[in-house]
Amino acid sequence: MESDILDILDQLGYSGPLDEEAGLLAACGRGFGSSEYVSLVTWLSSRLTHSQETLVTEDPDRCRLDAGRLLKDLCCPYEGLASRLSDGDVQDSEEHLKILLFLASELQAEQMVVSKPAVDTEELDASLRDLRVICEALKLPDPDGRDARDLFTAVEQEVKVLLKQLPEAHVGDPAFTSSLRPDQWDELERIGGVLSAEYECRRCMLVKRLDVTIQSFSWSDRAKVKIDRMARAYQQRRYSLSLRSEVSTAHLLAARQDLCYMMKTSSGSYREKTSCAINRILMGRVPDRGGRPSEIEAPLPEMPAWKKRSDGGGHGGNRGAGGWRGGWRAGRWSRGQYYH
Repeated sequence: MESDILDILDQLGYSGPLDEEAGLLAACGRGFGSSEYVSLVTWLSSRLTHSQETLVTEDPDRCRLDAGRLLKDLCCPYEGLASRLSDGDVQDSEEHLKILLFLASELQAEQMVVSKPAVDTEELDASLRDLRVICEALKLPDPDGRDARDLFTAVEQEVKVLLKQLPEAHVGDPAFTSSLRPDQWDELERIGGVLSAEYECRRCMLVKRLDVTIQSFSWSDRAKVKIDRMARAYQQRRYSLSLRSEVSTAHLLAARQDLCYMMKTSSGSYREKTSCAINRILMGRVPDRGGRPSEIEAPLPEMPAWKKRSDGGGHGGNRGAGGWRGGWRAGRWSRGQYYH
């Protein structure tokens, strides 16, 4: 639990005295008797309530009561924790950790919800941002306030001038040469959105595998004492990974025909850069691990195969003289069973 709290606090930008596991556990052991713990609860509560007035950190009773009311208002899922906190009955260090985990998780969720409109605004302004990058690369004036037709004309003319300065065949032919109608462009955008959602799902799966793998490294006794160093080294790189695909229709239009040719890794042009001394090492005999479908035997049948009855055996041999059909009168029923 303390590792999760430290990760969330790091994402929230907390840089107080309880950013280490040992200090956090020690402060939770003393609860509201620790000024560092009271300060952290105050820091989380003030951001959750959007209060400009910082709670009095020197008064642990007030901080405890305010935190109890906040847990009750936010419908804390830990049964009875809010009421016990208001009554001053919380003494266990684990329950103090739960208070921090709940408050930090709520603040993290709130920041994610608040930042969502900003992301949508970025997507709406993506075209303007790309135009600014184009104008900066071509050394053209800023596109703000300019007519779109004049802007694209200036970009086209500047690109043509630069292409003439390049060697012949430096820029290959485009891979996409078709001319689409407006409805076809809309359909292309829809297909691109479906593919982006699929790639995002796959990226989420790969990142989750990465998180689980890194988490498994901390199970050993040697790693437990260095878990803070591992978190600092990993979290920065982890949250720099983008889950959303950045490939768009613009990349399709910019693609050249050389992307359509697949070269084998064993080709001579590739081997000039990938060959090394280890390629001359031959592997010896290795154990046979099987895996050949043609050599796998079929499983035994769950039921025996049906066979035709042989003459003179069982009830089929005396059908006319007391069998199940012709001779049922010769027997009698007793308790659900048939006797001859």
